[in-house]
Amino acid sequence: MDKTLSTMFGAMVFGDEVMRERLPREVYKSLTKTIATGRTIDPSIADVVANAMKDWAVEKGATHYTHWFQPLTGVTAEKHDAFLSPIGPCKVVMEFSGKELIHGESDASSFPSGGLRATFEARGYTAWDPASYAFVKDGTLYIPTAFCSYTGDALDSKTPLLRSMDALNTQALRILRLFGDTECRRVDITVGAEQEYFIIDKSMYDRRKDLVYAGRTLFGAPAPKGQELEDHYFGPLKTRIAAFMSDLDEALWSLGINAKTKHNEAAPAQHELAPIYSKANIAVDHNLLTMEHMKRIAEKHGLVCLLHEKPYAGVNGSGKHNNWSLTANGKNLLDPGKTPDENLKFLLILAAIVKAVDDYQDLLRISVAYAGNDHRLGSGEAPPAIISIFVGEELSSLIDSIVDGTAYRSAKASMLDLGIPSVPVFRKDTTDRNRTSPFAFTGNKFEFRMVGSSQNIAMPNTVLNTAVAESFRQFADVLEGAESFDACVAKLIKDTFTAHRRILFDGNGYAKDWESEARARGLSVLPTSVDAYARFMDEKNVRLFSELGVMSETEMRSREEIYFENYAKIINIEALTMIVMASRDYIPSVENYIAQIADTAAKKQAVCADASCEMEKDLIRRLSSLNAEAYRAMQTLKEEETSAASIPDAKQRAACYADRVLPAMAALRSAVDEMEALTSSKHWPVPTYGDMMFRV
Repeated sequence: MDKTLSTMFGAMVFGDEVMRERLPREVYKSLTKTIATGRTIDPSIADVVANAMKDWAVEKGATHYTHWFQPLTGVTAEKHDAFLSPIGPCKVVMEFSGKELIHGESDASSFPSGGLRATFEARGYTAWDPASYAFVKDGTLYIPTAFCSYTGDALDSKTPLLRSMDALNTQALRILRLFGDTECRRVDITVGAEQEYFIIDKSMYDRRKDLVYAGRTLFGAPAPKGQELEDHYFGPLKTRIAAFMSDLDEALWSLGINAKTKHNEAAPAQHELAPIYSKANIAVDHNLLTMEHMKRIAEKHGLVCLLHEKPYAGVNGSGKHNNWSLTANGKNLLDPGKTPDENLKFLLILAAIVKAVDDYQDLLRISVAYAGNDHRLGSGEAPPAIISIFVGEELSSLIDSIVDGTAYRSAKASMLDLGIPSVPVFRKDTTDRNRTSPFAFTGNKFEFRMVGSSQNIAMPNTVLNTAVAESFRQFADVLEGAESFDACVAKLIKDTFTAHRRILFDGNGYAKDWESEARARGLSVLPTSVDAYARFMDEKNVRLFSELGVMSETEMRSREEIYFENYAKIINIEALTMIVMASRDYIPSVENYIAQIADTAAKKQAVCADASCEMEKDLIRRLSSLNAEAYRAMQTLKEEETSAASIPDAKQRAACYADRVLPAMAALRSAVDEMEALTSSKHWPVPTYGDMMFRV
C-alpha cells in the first residue's frame, strides 16, 4: 500500500474536511447547516460551492460530472457531462455552475415508472442530495441526487428514503422533548449493510449462459462436497481472493466507505464484507458503490462477483444484513441506559419498534420481496419469510414482567420491581443471537436479516423508518396530553407490549410447526414475492405512507406495478435461458454421448460376439429416457412461458409465472440435473458445481 490508510481514506470525496478548507467560512457554515438539518440549500451559495467542487474534482483528474441517481431498476444511473464550455472557436474553459450542481434533467421515459409517465413524456429531474457527499470516480465528479418526474412524483428509491428519514426525525424529536431533551436538533438513522457474495473464475462464468443472463445457475447437480465440513467459514483466504479483497478495500476506502470486516462465508467461494455504520442515505449510496466495485474489481482479477441471492442450489445463499439504529447527539437510542430514566426511554422506543414491525409486517416482507430472494428465504441459511422479532432472554423476561405485572428478575441477578416511576437497570448482550430471526435485537441495534444480497437497501429502510415514525407519532399524541407523564408512559409501554406480544419469537424459525404457530398468532404468512406484493396497496399501508408524506398513493401504485412487472420479467428471462440451454447444450450433448456409448458397444461386439453390453444398454436406456423427459419438459416450459407472457395484466402475469412457469422450470431442471450425474464430464457442455465453487 503506497499511501497510509489515514491519507487514503476519503481521498476522492468532497467531504467535510475538504469543504472546510476550500469554502469561505460563511458558505461552509451554511452548507453544513443544510446537511445537518436536512433543509434545502441556500441558492445564494450554490455557485461558490459548485466552483470549489469543480476545482477540487479537476485536481483529482475529473473532466466530467454526473448526477448519480437510483431509478426503480434496483441499480444506479448516470449521464456524464463535460466541464468544458467554449469561449471561442479554439478555446474552452472549465465551468460548473450552482444550477448544474443543484438541478439536472434526465430522460425519464426509459426508466421504470409503473405508469407514472407515458413513453412520450420524457422529462425527468435530478436534485442534489447535499447530505451525501460528492466524489470522484474514473475521471468524473459524481453528485448523489434524487430523481423525480416532470410532475414531481418520485421515480427513484432515494426520494422516499429521504422523506422517511425526515418523518422519523420529526416524530422522534417529539418523544425526546417529552423526556426533557431540549438540545437535540436531529435524530439520525444509522445503517450498516453486511454484504455477502460469491466469486467464480471468469473463464467458467463465461461458459454458463444461466449465470450470464440470469445471475444464478438454472441447472446443476450437487457437487460431492458442499459446505458439510464447515471448513470454508472464516477459513484462510485464498491468494486470488485476498488480492481481490485488498484492491476492493483500497477502492472503497478512497471513496470514504468504511469497509471494516472481510471473511469467507459458509458456502464454498462465498464471502462477506461488513462496513462501519453511517447515516441511512449515505449507507444506501455506499452499499450500491460497494456492489459496483465488487463486480468491477473482480473482473480485473479474472474473476466474477455473483450477487444473486441463490447462485447455487443446495448451498447457502447470500443476504444483506441491514443493521439499523437511531442516534441523537451521538448517543445510540437503542442502548439500554445506566439509570431507570434512561431505561424508561429505551423501553418506550423498543415498544414503538415492536409495534411498528407488528403493524406493518406485510410492508417489511414486501420490502425484501424479490424473485431471487424467494429462493433463499427459509432455505436453511436465511430467516423464514415470516416477520417476527427476537429480543433475547433478558428483554423477553423484562417484557413478560411488564405485561404480567410481576417482579422482574435478571438472568443473573434480582432486579427492581417495575413500580411507577421506578424502572430497573438491565444489561444488554446477555443472550445468544438467533440467526433464524428475520428481525433481531443484537445489543444496541436491530438486524434485519431478510434483505437479499442484490437488493438496494433503500426500500427496507424506508419502510422501517416510516413504520417507526408512525409509532412515535401515536405515542407522542398520547403523551403530550397526559396529566401524569410517568404513569402514562408506563401504561403505554405495558399496553403496547401486551397488544403486540405476538410478534416476539425467540424460537427456531426453521421449526416445522413455526408456520402454523405464526398463523395461529395472526402473523402474515406471505411465502412468495407475488403473495407479498398483493398486500402493498392495502388501505393501512397507503394511509401510512401518504399521511407521513413519504409516498403518495400514485407513487405507491406505480411501485406496485413495477414489482409485478419486474418479477415476471426475471422469471421470463430465466425460463427462456433454460429453453436455450436445454435445446442447444444439454439435449444435443447427451444425444452425442448416447451415440458414443452405442458405438462403443457395437465395437465391443464386433471384436467379441460374446461380449456383454448390459452396462452400455442400461446407460443408454436411462439417458434416453431422461433426455426424452427433458425434451418434453422443455416443450411444456415453452408453452407455459408463452401463455404467461401473453397476459396483459401485470399482477395476473406475475402470478402465472409463479404458479405455472416456475414448476415447469423445476421439472426441466430435475431431468437435466439427473443426466449430469450419468454423463461423461468430457461430454457435459458446461462447468459443474464442483468446477465453479472449488476452482477459484
